[in-house]
Amino acid sequence: MNPFNKAVVAILPIFPKKIIRLFANRYIAGDNIEDGVKKVKELNTKNILASMDVLGESIADKNEAIQSKNESLEVLEYIDKHKLNSNLSIKLTMLGLTIDYDLCLGLVMEILEKAKKINNFVRIDMEDSSVTDATIKIFEESRKKFDNVGIVLQSYMRRSESDVLKLTEVKTNFRLCKGIYIEPEKIAFKKKQEVRDNFMKVLRVMFERDSYVGIATHDKYLVNESLKLIKELNLSKDKYEFQMLLGVTEKLRDKIVAEGHKMRVYIPFGVRWYQYSMRRFKENPNVVGAVITSFFNR
Repeated sequence: MNPFNKAVVAILPIFPKKIIRLFANRYIAGDNIEDGVKKVKELNTKNILASMDVLGESIADKNEAIQSKNESLEVLEYIDKHKLNSNLSIKLTMLGLTIDYDLCLGLVMEILEKAKKINNFVRIDMEDSSVTDATIKIFEESRKKFDNVGIVLQSYMRRSESDVLKLTEVKTNFRLCKGIYIEPEKIAFKKKQEVRDNFMKVLRVMFERDSYVGIATHDKYLVNESLKLIKELNLSKDKYEFQMLLGVTEKLRDKIVAEGHKMRVYIPFGVRWYQYSMRRFKENPNVVGAVITSFFNR
Protein backbone atom coordinates (compact mmCIF):
# COMPACT_ATOMS: atom_id res chain seq x y z
CA MET A 1 0.00 0.00 0.00
CA ASN A 2 1.38 3.41 -0.99
CA PRO A 3 2.22 5.38 2.21
CA PHE A 4 1.25 8.66 0.50
CA ASN A 5 -2.22 7.38 -0.35
CA LYS A 6 -2.68 6.12 3.20
CA ALA A 7 -1.63 9.49 4.60
CA VAL A 8 -4.06 11.33 2.32
CA VAL A 9 -6.94 9.10 3.45
CA ALA A 10 -6.08 9.89 7.10
CA ILE A 11 -6.57 13.63 6.53
CA LEU A 12 -9.55 13.46 4.16
CA PRO A 13 -12.10 14.18 6.95
CA ILE A 14 -10.76 17.76 7.27
CA PHE A 15 -11.54 18.56 3.63
CA PRO A 16 -14.85 20.12 2.48
CA LYS A 17 -17.40 17.63 1.18
CA LYS A 18 -17.17 19.04 -2.35
CA ILE A 19 -13.51 17.99 -2.43
CA ILE A 20 -14.33 14.53 -1.06
CA ARG A 21 -16.92 14.21 -3.82
CA LEU A 22 -14.15 14.37 -6.44
CA PHE A 23 -12.74 11.19 -4.91
CA ALA A 24 -16.15 9.63 -4.29
CA ASN A 25 -17.49 9.83 -7.84
CA ARG A 26 -15.67 6.65 -8.78
CA TYR A 27 -17.56 4.68 -6.14
CA ILE A 28 -21.11 6.04 -6.40
CA ALA A 29 -23.55 6.30 -9.29
CA GLY A 30 -24.89 9.70 -8.19
CA ASP A 31 -27.35 11.42 -5.89
CA ASN A 32 -30.64 10.11 -7.27
CA ILE A 33 -32.29 7.03 -8.67
CA GLU A 34 -32.00 8.27 -12.25
CA ASP A 35 -28.21 8.27 -11.82
CA GLY A 36 -28.40 4.69 -10.57
CA VAL A 37 -30.57 3.59 -13.50
CA LYS A 38 -28.15 5.18 -15.98
CA LYS A 39 -25.18 3.31 -14.50
CA VAL A 40 -27.04 -0.01 -14.43
CA LYS A 41 -28.02 0.38 -18.09
CA GLU A 42 -24.40 1.07 -18.97
CA LEU A 43 -23.21 -2.08 -17.16
CA ASN A 44 -26.01 -4.22 -18.59
CA THR A 45 -24.79 -3.39 -22.11
CA LYS A 46 -21.46 -4.94 -21.06
CA ASN A 47 -23.20 -8.15 -19.92
CA ILE A 48 -22.76 -7.17 -16.27
CA LEU A 49 -25.56 -7.54 -13.72
CA ALA A 50 -26.21 -5.07 -10.91
CA SER A 51 -27.46 -4.74 -7.36
CA MET A 52 -28.89 -1.30 -6.62
CA ASP A 53 -28.64 0.22 -3.16
CA VAL A 54 -29.89 3.46 -1.62
CA LEU A 55 -27.01 4.68 0.52
CA GLY A 56 -27.37 5.03 4.28
CA GLU A 57 -27.33 3.13 7.54
CA SER A 58 -28.03 3.40 11.27
CA ILE A 59 -31.14 5.58 11.27
CA ALA A 60 -32.71 6.29 14.65
CA ASP A 61 -36.22 7.40 13.78
CA LYS A 62 -39.27 5.34 12.82
CA ASN A 63 -40.31 7.77 10.09
CA GLU A 64 -36.82 7.59 8.55
CA ALA A 65 -37.13 3.81 8.51
CA ILE A 66 -40.44 4.01 6.68
CA GLN A 67 -38.94 6.50 4.22
CA SER A 68 -36.06 4.10 3.59
CA LYS A 69 -38.56 1.34 2.88
CA ASN A 70 -40.34 3.59 0.40
CA GLU A 71 -37.04 4.36 -1.32
CA SER A 72 -36.39 0.63 -1.70
CA LEU A 73 -39.85 0.11 -3.18
CA GLU A 74 -39.12 2.93 -5.63
CA VAL A 75 -35.90 1.21 -6.71
CA LEU A 76 -37.82 -1.98 -7.42
CA GLU A 77 -40.36 -0.01 -9.45
CA TYR A 78 -37.60 1.61 -11.52
CA ILE A 79 -35.89 -1.75 -12.09
CA ASP A 80 -39.16 -3.15 -13.38
CA LYS A 81 -40.07 -0.07 -15.43
CA HIS A 82 -36.70 0.12 -17.17
CA LYS A 83 -36.29 -3.66 -17.49
CA LEU A 84 -32.92 -3.54 -15.75
CA ASN A 85 -30.91 -6.66 -15.04
CA SER A 86 -30.55 -5.76 -11.38
CA ASN A 87 -31.68 -6.79 -7.93
CA LEU A 88 -31.89 -4.78 -4.70
CA SER A 89 -29.58 -4.62 -1.69
CA ILE A 90 -30.84 -3.38 1.68
CA LYS A 91 -29.25 -2.55 5.05
CA LEU A 92 -31.44 -3.39 8.01
CA THR A 93 -30.20 -0.54 10.20
CA MET A 94 -31.73 1.78 7.57
CA LEU A 95 -35.02 0.00 8.14
CA GLY A 96 -35.08 0.51 11.90
CA LEU A 97 -33.35 -2.67 13.12
CA THR A 98 -31.67 -0.93 16.05
CA ILE A 99 -34.83 0.86 17.20
CA ASP A 100 -37.64 -1.70 16.71
CA TYR A 101 -37.09 -5.28 15.53
CA ASP A 102 -40.74 -5.88 14.65
CA LEU A 103 -40.92 -2.62 12.68
CA CYS A 104 -37.85 -3.67 10.69
CA LEU A 105 -39.22 -7.14 10.01
CA GLY A 106 -42.49 -5.69 8.78
CA LEU A 107 -40.74 -3.26 6.43
CA VAL A 108 -38.52 -6.02 5.04
CA MET A 109 -41.60 -8.14 4.39
CA GLU A 110 -43.18 -5.26 2.43
CA ILE A 111 -40.05 -4.96 0.29
CA LEU A 112 -39.91 -8.70 -0.35
CA GLU A 113 -43.60 -8.78 -1.27
CA LYS A 114 -43.02 -6.05 -3.86
CA ALA A 115 -39.93 -7.80 -5.21
CA LYS A 116 -41.83 -11.09 -5.46
CA LYS A 117 -44.57 -9.46 -7.54
CA ILE A 118 -42.05 -8.31 -10.14
CA ASN A 119 -40.00 -11.51 -9.99
CA ASN A 120 -36.97 -9.88 -8.38
CA PHE A 121 -34.55 -10.63 -5.56
CA VAL A 122 -33.45 -8.78 -2.42
CA ARG A 123 -30.07 -9.12 -0.73
CA ILE A 124 -29.88 -8.37 3.00
CA ASP A 125 -26.48 -6.81 3.65
CA MET A 126 -24.45 -7.69 6.72
CA GLU A 127 -23.28 -4.86 8.94
CA ASP A 128 -21.14 -4.79 12.09
CA SER A 129 -21.20 -7.48 14.77
CA SER A 130 -23.64 -5.61 17.02
CA VAL A 131 -26.46 -6.55 14.63
CA THR A 132 -25.27 -9.90 13.24
CA ASP A 133 -27.67 -12.07 15.27
CA ALA A 134 -30.64 -9.80 14.58
CA THR A 135 -29.81 -9.65 10.86
CA ILE A 136 -29.70 -13.43 10.60
CA LYS A 137 -32.94 -13.68 12.56
CA ILE A 138 -34.69 -11.26 10.17
CA PHE A 139 -33.41 -13.30 7.23
CA GLU A 140 -34.63 -16.57 8.76
CA GLU A 141 -38.08 -15.12 9.43
CA SER A 142 -38.25 -13.68 5.92
CA ARG A 143 -37.11 -16.95 4.37
CA LYS A 144 -40.09 -18.78 5.89
CA LYS A 145 -42.38 -16.82 3.57
CA PHE A 146 -40.16 -15.74 0.67
CA ASP A 147 -37.58 -17.50 -1.46
CA ASN A 148 -36.41 -14.31 -3.23
CA VAL A 149 -34.14 -13.21 -0.41
CA GLY A 150 -30.47 -13.78 0.35
CA ILE A 151 -27.95 -12.77 2.99
CA VAL A 152 -24.33 -11.67 3.26
CA LEU A 153 -21.66 -13.37 5.39
CA GLN A 154 -18.16 -12.04 6.07
CA SER A 155 -15.12 -14.29 6.02
CA TYR A 156 -13.21 -12.31 8.64
CA MET A 157 -15.83 -13.25 11.23
CA ARG A 158 -14.85 -16.37 13.14
CA ARG A 159 -18.51 -17.43 13.42
CA SER A 160 -19.19 -17.52 9.66
CA GLU A 161 -18.65 -21.25 9.11
CA SER A 162 -21.11 -22.15 11.87
CA ASP A 163 -23.57 -19.60 10.46
CA VAL A 164 -23.33 -21.31 7.06
CA LEU A 165 -24.01 -24.72 8.58
CA LYS A 166 -27.11 -23.33 10.26
CA LEU A 167 -28.38 -21.30 7.31
CA THR A 168 -27.97 -24.10 4.80
CA GLU A 169 -30.54 -26.15 6.67
CA VAL A 170 -32.87 -24.17 4.44
CA LYS A 171 -31.77 -23.36 0.90
CA THR A 172 -29.88 -20.08 1.26
CA ASN A 173 -28.50 -17.71 -1.36
CA PHE A 174 -25.27 -16.21 0.00
CA ARG A 175 -23.04 -13.30 -0.76
CA LEU A 176 -19.59 -13.98 0.70
CA CYS A 177 -17.18 -11.07 1.24
CA LYS A 178 -14.18 -10.42 3.46
CA GLY A 179 -15.82 -7.76 5.66
CA ILE A 180 -14.72 -4.17 6.35
CA TYR A 181 -16.04 -3.19 9.78
CA ILE A 182 -13.54 -2.85 12.62
CA GLU A 183 -14.08 -5.80 14.96
CA PRO A 184 -12.13 -7.16 17.96
CA GLU A 185 -9.72 -10.03 17.35
CA LYS A 186 -11.77 -12.23 19.68
CA ILE A 187 -14.51 -12.47 17.05
CA ALA A 188 -12.70 -11.59 13.82
CA PHE A 189 -9.60 -12.74 11.99
CA LYS A 190 -7.12 -9.89 11.56
CA LYS A 191 -4.32 -11.23 9.39
CA LYS A 192 -4.72 -10.98 5.62
CA GLN A 193 -4.06 -14.64 4.88
CA GLU A 194 -6.25 -15.79 7.77
CA VAL A 195 -9.18 -13.91 6.25
CA ARG A 196 -8.38 -15.36 2.82
CA ASP A 197 -8.11 -18.89 4.17
CA ASN A 198 -11.43 -18.62 5.97
CA PHE A 199 -13.03 -17.17 2.85
CA MET A 200 -12.08 -20.28 0.90
CA LYS A 201 -13.05 -22.59 3.78
CA VAL A 202 -16.49 -21.01 4.07
CA LEU A 203 -16.96 -20.90 0.29
CA ARG A 204 -16.26 -24.63 0.08
CA VAL A 205 -18.86 -25.35 2.76
CA MET A 206 -21.41 -23.21 0.93
CA PHE A 207 -20.82 -25.01 -2.36
CA GLU A 208 -20.72 -28.48 -0.82
CA ARG A 209 -24.07 -27.76 0.84
CA ASP A 210 -25.54 -26.82 -2.56
CA SER A 211 -25.89 -23.08 -2.03
CA TYR A 212 -25.84 -20.39 -4.70
CA VAL A 213 -23.01 -17.97 -3.87
CA GLY A 214 -22.13 -14.45 -4.90
CA ILE A 215 -18.33 -14.51 -4.61
CA ALA A 216 -17.73 -10.90 -3.62
CA THR A 217 -14.05 -9.99 -3.84
CA HIS A 218 -11.55 -7.75 -5.61
CA ASP A 219 -8.67 -9.92 -4.42
CA LYS A 220 -7.07 -11.60 -7.44
CA TYR A 221 -5.80 -14.40 -5.19
CA LEU A 222 -9.34 -15.20 -4.03
CA VAL A 223 -10.71 -14.99 -7.56
CA ASN A 224 -8.14 -17.52 -8.74
CA GLU A 225 -8.65 -19.82 -5.75
CA SER A 226 -12.42 -19.64 -6.22
CA LEU A 227 -12.08 -20.61 -9.87
CA LYS A 228 -9.92 -23.59 -8.85
CA LEU A 229 -12.57 -24.67 -6.35
CA ILE A 230 -15.34 -24.29 -8.93
CA LYS A 231 -13.36 -26.49 -11.31
CA GLU A 232 -12.57 -29.04 -8.58
CA LEU A 233 -16.25 -29.35 -7.65
CA ASN A 234 -17.29 -29.33 -11.31
CA LEU A 235 -19.85 -26.59 -10.67
CA SER A 236 -21.99 -25.25 -13.48
CA LYS A 237 -22.11 -21.49 -14.04
CA ASP A 238 -25.65 -21.26 -12.68
CA LYS A 239 -24.35 -22.12 -9.19
CA TYR A 240 -22.39 -18.92 -8.57
CA GLU A 241 -21.57 -15.40 -9.67
CA PHE A 242 -18.75 -12.99 -8.94
CA GLN A 243 -19.57 -9.65 -7.35
CA MET A 244 -17.67 -6.36 -7.11
CA LEU A 245 -18.15 -2.77 -6.05
CA LEU A 246 -18.57 0.03 -8.54
CA GLY A 247 -15.28 1.57 -9.60
CA VAL A 248 -12.96 -1.09 -8.16
CA THR A 249 -10.56 -3.47 -10.01
CA GLU A 250 -12.37 -2.95 -13.31
CA LYS A 251 -9.70 -4.77 -15.35
CA LEU A 252 -10.09 -7.88 -13.20
CA ARG A 253 -13.88 -7.51 -13.40
CA ASP A 254 -13.81 -7.34 -17.21
CA LYS A 255 -11.45 -10.32 -17.40
CA ILE A 256 -13.86 -12.46 -15.36
CA VAL A 257 -16.74 -11.41 -17.63
CA ALA A 258 -14.69 -12.13 -20.77
CA GLU A 259 -14.04 -15.65 -19.48
CA GLY A 260 -17.78 -16.28 -19.40
CA HIS A 261 -18.53 -15.99 -15.69
CA LYS A 262 -21.51 -14.09 -14.33
CA MET A 263 -20.59 -10.76 -12.74
CA ARG A 264 -22.74 -8.45 -10.59
CA VAL A 265 -21.68 -4.92 -9.62
CA TYR A 266 -23.00 -3.13 -6.54
CA ILE A 267 -24.50 0.25 -7.56
CA PRO A 268 -24.83 2.65 -4.61
CA PHE A 269 -26.53 6.02 -5.03
CA GLY A 270 -28.16 8.67 -2.90
CA VAL A 271 -27.57 11.80 -0.87
CA ARG A 272 -25.98 9.83 2.00
CA TRP A 273 -22.84 9.22 -0.05
CA TYR A 274 -20.25 10.71 2.32
CA GLN A 275 -20.03 7.99 5.00
CA TYR A 276 -20.02 5.22 2.40
CA SER A 277 -17.23 6.87 0.42
CA MET A 278 -15.03 7.45 3.46
CA ARG A 279 -15.33 3.76 4.33
CA ARG A 280 -14.33 2.80 0.78
CA PHE A 281 -11.26 5.07 0.89
CA LYS A 282 -10.11 3.57 4.17
CA GLU A 283 -10.50 0.10 2.66
CA ASN A 284 -8.62 1.00 -0.54
CA PRO A 285 -6.40 4.12 -0.14
CA ASN A 286 -4.80 3.56 -3.55
CA VAL A 287 -7.97 4.87 -5.19
CA VAL A 288 -7.24 8.30 -3.74
CA GLY A 289 -3.81 8.33 -5.37
CA ALA A 290 -5.31 7.36 -8.71
CA VAL A 291 -7.83 10.20 -8.51
CA ILE A 292 -5.13 12.75 -7.62
CA THR A 293 -2.95 11.57 -10.51
CA SER A 294 -5.77 11.77 -13.04
CA PHE A 295 -6.83 15.19 -11.72
CA PHE A 296 -3.43 16.77 -12.29
CA ASN A 297 -2.88 15.01 -15.63
CA ARG A 298 -6.05 16.35 -17.27
